[in-house]
Amino acid sequence: MFCECIREFDRPLVGETRPDPEPSGSEVVLKVTAAGLCHSDLHVQSGSYDLGHGQKLYFADRGLKLPRVLGHEIAGRIVSRGPEAGDIDTSKNYVIYPWQGCGICDRCARGNENHCLNPRNLGFHLDGGFASHIKIPHPRYLFDIGDLPPDVAAPLACSGLTAFSALQKIRATLGEAPVVIVGAGGLGLMCVGLVKALGGLPPIVIDIDPVKREAAAAAGATAVDGAADNIVSRVRSAANGLEIQAIIDFVASERTAKADFDIITKGGTIVLVGLYGGAAPWSLPMIPLKAVSIVGSVTGSMPEFGELVALARSGQVPRLRTTSRPLASANEAMKDLQQGKVVGRTVLVP
Repeated sequence: MFCECIREFDRPLVGETRPDPEPSGSEVVLKVTAAGLCHSDLHVQSGSYDLGHGQKLYFADRGLKLPRVLGHEIAGRIVSRGPEAGDIDTSKNYVIYPWQGCGICDRCARGNENHCLNPRNLGFHLDGGFASHIKIPHPRYLFDIGDLPPDVAAPLACSGLTAFSALQKIRATLGEAPVVIVGAGGLGLMCVGLVKALGGLPPIVIDIDPVKREAAAAAGATAVDGAADNIVSRVRSAANGLEIQAIIDFVASERTAKADFDIITKGGTIVLVGLYGGAAPWSLPMIPLKAVSIVGSVTGSMPEFGELVALARSGQVPRLRTTSRPLASANEAMKDLQQGKVVGRTVLVP
């Protein structure tokens, strides 16, 4: 098999040829047909997150061991399986749920493997999809994509699920007032389509990039320039008199977090998803005085993923704009993503 992997943090990926993986027990090996490229891959490549106040979170201290194959948005076809994997239809195309846990704790038993304290996430703790083949621990992580093209299905595992799970946390308000979406990258654009699929009012999208604002507007959102000085009044004007009850921030920088708090109405909810970095800029007394709920949300549960894939297969989820590139061009693709040149999602194809 061929793969692109990290051998040193903050260095380019290295192309390698390895023996094809062999399954045992309940394991399943798939030939990768598409692997989405995510901002989280950039963070892992760099080796750390910026926590603000001069602090950093280092992946080496959180169980990530090198070398590691990146990639957690993965579609593929089964090529082999272990003797305990059971009866699996090898004629189907699948998307893999990547946020895997230990499988035995209470969180995993409730279907919340994404909250497991001993995670085995693909592309982080286990080798991911920037490869011609991938081995996963169990077939329960496979979801039939039906007639969805692999390059459309693969991003559902992160950009789709992350947006879908964030929307579940403010779903009750979607029909009452427009949700504000901060960031029109792959997650933000996916979120615009999911708001429509869930019957919500057309959202308001904030981004500093005019190309991405155009993409958001084309998807049915009202786009607002995030670089404008009067961002609060611009958003309120776009809401046509409705109070902003919910904000989903896919950037979560200090600047966007401050704007979120200024925009949200009393009693509203801010869902922070992005991992841009920094520390919270809010005055602590104002959080209770404004009665704002600040919720962290990253990825989503396996039951949520099943619901999302079913929605996508039924045609209710607008397809995210994707650009396919050869796996061997992974470093160039990551550089383009880092420089903000990607609209929608880049998908690597072995």
